[in-house]
Amino acid sequence: MTPLQFENTYRPIWDELDQALEHLEGAPRTKKDDKGKRRVDKASKRPATRIAALYRATCEHLALARSRDYPTHLTVRLEALTERAHQAVYRAGDNSLARLGQLVLVDMPQAVRAHRLYMWTALALFGLPLVIIALLCYFDPGFVLSVQDINTVREFDAMYGPSSNPVGRTRSAGGDWSAFGFYIMNNIGIAFKCFAGGVFFGLGSLFFLAFNGAVIGAVAGYLTYKGYTQTFYSFVVTHGAFELTAIVISGAAGLAIGHALVAPRRLSRPQALRKASADAVPLMYLATAMLFIAAAIEAFWSSSRWIAPEVKYGVGGLCWVMVLAYLGWQGRPRTVEAAHAG
Repeated sequence: MTPLQFENTYRPIWDELDQALEHLEGAPRTKKDDKGKRRVDKASKRPATRIAALYRATCEHLALARSRDYPTHLTVRLEALTERAHQAVYRAGDNSLARLGQLVLVDMPQAVRAHRLYMWTALALFGLPLVIIALLCYFDPGFVLSVQDINTVREFDAMYGPSSNPVGRTRSAGGDWSAFGFYIMNNIGIAFKCFAGGVFFGLGSLFFLAFNGAVIGAVAGYLTYKGYTQTFYSFVVTHGAFELTAIVISGAAGLAIGHALVAPRRLSRPQALRKASADAVPLMYLATAMLFIAAAIEAFWSSSRWIAPEVKYGVGGLCWVMVLAYLGWQGRPRTVEAAHAG
């Protein structure tokens, strides 16, 4: 879709939102009827639910315009319109919960879809090394020593081999809260490296995505060869839905920053960096939230041997479906026709 086609398709939605906002701001538009009398435009009398729906649709259009690098005048208009709508929708009373809901239910999944090119690239950079190294370690278990040292490999055997201890660790169950804190720090550290590496023209993000994919692949391939499949996969399946997705999202944010520095287009590099960083903020909010969820699951659920592996597989599968559905469909405008309906 060309910028002109995009604008012609969605301009009625933007005009309707603009008119409704002018009414809320105290300057309702008027139109002349067939008899020459001036009447208030009905579009400016939209209820709050209608304005919220128009706002969500316009946010989606802004994300698309940014991702497709449409002309500046178009993105500037949409930015101004969404900013006005945001203030109108959330200006009354204590709106912290409403803003949080907007961020979680609309802004974050829309940001993921707006960065879908970077998401797919990050997934490939992370997933391909993971699969390749996993296969190499499975067919040649000695290859794991090319990625991990011998002491770490022995720890894998102790953590995932036959034992009465909680799976995935050598500590006691009383250390769950300590483990929770450790997992948060460790996971956020990985995500931050994948994101911050973008300032090196994307090369840092590329490296950390591939490196972490290789490390995880080495563990998976080696433990699969050893026959510890039930303990290992039942341990990682649930929190992996959030942790692995968060790593990919962080890497995608870093790649977006790197691309802005490599190809700033009509902006200076500092301007391109600021814009890309601002667009990536919802991605990092989402990645951070997912890592907290992953840490809690890993500390209190994944490591528990009293939970049957079949239950963990079922819950893990449900978590993967929920994560993918959230990223793919949450926060979408219903349809263009619905946005035109009065």
